[in-house]
Amino acid sequence: MSYLKKLKYEIVLNDSFPVIRGCSKCGRKTCFINTKKFRVNANGNKLDIWLIYQCEECKTTLNLAIYERQKVSSIPKVEYKGFLENNEQLAETYGKNVQLFQKNKADIDFERLNYDVVKLQETVENSDSGQQVVVTIHNPYQLKVRPEKQIAKDLGLSRCQVKDLMKKGEIKLEKN
Repeated sequence: MSYLKKLKYEIVLNDSFPVIRGCSKCGRKTCFINTKKFRVNANGNKLDIWLIYQCEECKTTLNLAIYERQKVSSIPKVEYKGFLENNEQLAETYGKNVQLFQKNKADIDFERLNYDVVKLQETVENSDSGQQVVVTIHNPYQLKVRPEKQIAKDLGLSRCQVKDLMKKGEIKLEKN
């Protein structure tokens, strides 16, 4: 009997993105981590809001701009209150926002990322086209991960075996 096995996964970050940047005090590139605090600065009726990162070694700060020269009325009230109260959950959300890092031209240290791959769903259906496995991996953070590594782990195969099965069409990988 033939079957179609569908596996759905999602990549979940455990921490904010670490940033690699030249530190003025250390005199070299170091890792900056999220302090889970914001800096809010008012200039007349305009606001600047930054997410504060700091060097792991010497605590030099790096401000990532969230809002620049915005009117208070253009920022949602709940979010503005979170900035003023240094809401850790809001800081964590911004610390996982890829667009924020791209906008600030900050280099994410992908090697130091702490993430999990969580299985969301597994279904098995009867099929007339032979045995096949379809794996969907949702990568909302656009991380550079090797999906065949996770597939191999879950199916109890080596990565080479998974690559061969992918070439044969017995395993199909869908990214979204």
